[in-house]
Amino acid sequence: MDFPENEKKSLNFIESIIEEDIKENKNQGRVHLRFPPEPNGYLHIGHAKSICLNFGLASEYNGLCNLRFDDTNPEKEDIEYVESIMEDIKWLGFSWDGEPKFASDYFQQLYDWAVLLIKNGKAYVDEQPQELISSQRGVPTRPGIESPYRDRPIEESLDLFERMKNGEFDTGKMILRAKIDMSSPNMHMRDPIMYRILNQEHHRTGNQWCIYPMYDWAHGQSDFIEGITHSICTLEFEIHRPLYDWSLDQIVEGNYRPQQIEFARLNLSYTVMSKRKLLELVKENYVNGWDDPRMPTISGFRRRGYTPESIRKFADRIGVAKRDNVIDVSLLEFSVREHLNQIAPRRLGVIDPVKVIITNYPENKLEQLDLINNPNDENSGHRDVPFTREIFIERNDFMEDPPKKFFRLGPDREVRLIGAYIIKCEGFKKDDDGKIEEIYCSYDPDTKSGGSGAQRKVKGTIHWVSAEKAVTAEIRLYDRLFLDEDPGGHKEADFKQFLNPDSLKVITNAKLEPSVANFNIGDKMQFQRLGYFCVDLDSSNEKMIINRTVPLRDGWAKKR
Repeated sequence: MDFPENEKKSLNFIESIIEEDIKENKNQGRVHLRFPPEPNGYLHIGHAKSICLNFGLASEYNGLCNLRFDDTNPEKEDIEYVESIMEDIKWLGFSWDGEPKFASDYFQQLYDWAVLLIKNGKAYVDEQPQELISSQRGVPTRPGIESPYRDRPIEESLDLFERMKNGEFDTGKMILRAKIDMSSPNMHMRDPIMYRILNQEHHRTGNQWCIYPMYDWAHGQSDFIEGITHSICTLEFEIHRPLYDWSLDQIVEGNYRPQQIEFARLNLSYTVMSKRKLLELVKENYVNGWDDPRMPTISGFRRRGYTPESIRKFADRIGVAKRDNVIDVSLLEFSVREHLNQIAPRRLGVIDPVKVIITNYPENKLEQLDLINNPNDENSGHRDVPFTREIFIERNDFMEDPPKKFFRLGPDREVRLIGAYIIKCEGFKKDDDGKIEEIYCSYDPDTKSGGSGAQRKVKGTIHWVSAEKAVTAEIRLYDRLFLDEDPGGHKEADFKQFLNPDSLKVITNAKLEPSVANFNIGDKMQFQRLGYFCVDLDSSNEKMIINRTVPLRDGWAKKR
């Protein structure tokens, strides 16, 4: 987190807690954090905020940050997700300490501690159906109903729990519950489930286990095993904190213990952040996979052309809050534009081409114009761009009967071609359907950009490419996936009804300046006057495919 020397950065509330802990030598003054994703889907922009926070704090205080996979639900987890999560963290620019860790590394220890709780009269095996157990919990304003198995003999629970582990019972037949307080106003303290039977192969442990710990039993204990000092979670886990602390109370000896701290998760407008809903979009083919550039996943943003620097800057801008709020997605898009404006080379590209014939330009002449790559980067250099008698311009840069404030090309009107000459429309031709087919112009050879006659001014400047030398490409124009600011916030409506039907438009015959052919997959560029783009991973020598990352300006501001 870099700030100008003369700008003092105020501490967020988590930094204040950490600094006070260091001052008091709590946990020997150590700072040890972790990022604990469940490998049941790809990471999204909300996870990116948490990654930046955890790894950033570890760096800021010369501490450590583990990567630990919360792999306690084999029904939904997969090695594909594990690998994608590691790739995303590295791409964002962070490194975890040591080898990646897994809750499954601790299954035996978690089981042994559960046995200890049974022996201490703090846990019991329950045989009731899940629906009945849920109904017995009641509501916060009145006590729940105790299970008839709550006071079963310790030896009986020990025997049943071991037999559960040994695979003697069907999935869902029995559970292990903590014995806490069925009258607690905190529903999570009403004898929560610690273990359930799942006869399901695990992506790491195979068929070694057929009982799996619940999150609330595995999380705090895993933190304790790893020596975590500050266990940073999002606000929905605040109500879980008493259970987190209770679970640690059953095993902790000595002065060290982790502390759970909650912060507001990232809620982004025009976006859903539920992995369940994102998985639904993938499985039902509303998008083309987890890395579809319309998805709010880190892999989707990477494919779309976002940069890790811009996402880190965005996370820094929104800060760390104690209360939930909604961040406008335009702030993320601004952060992307801001960074790409500094690093992306400029190129000429025409998405909806119409041919212009410059009638007084020599037919066989090929001129190489010297254009700067990026005016914001003095080291970006220049490139040669071919100019010929026939060029392409954007169809919407010409109007047959333009209004007064239309400062582009029209009959008897002049415009400047970027980096080239001033041209004047002398006529045009339509096809049988009345569509403009060709535009006929003259050019003024004394108005070449950079030349002695370039001082003559006209109001309009448009982009172009040489028709003879242009590279043909497929352009994928991506837009926001949803039309509603809060697509997941309508309880009575399916979030998919708010999908934007124009979130992807495919242009198959775009014309680009020839230097773009040398760009590699993932390379970024600004097509002047159009926006920021990058080469898609589907691109090949046979077919160049380019994604629009963001337009030059926030067009949605006008829509609202």
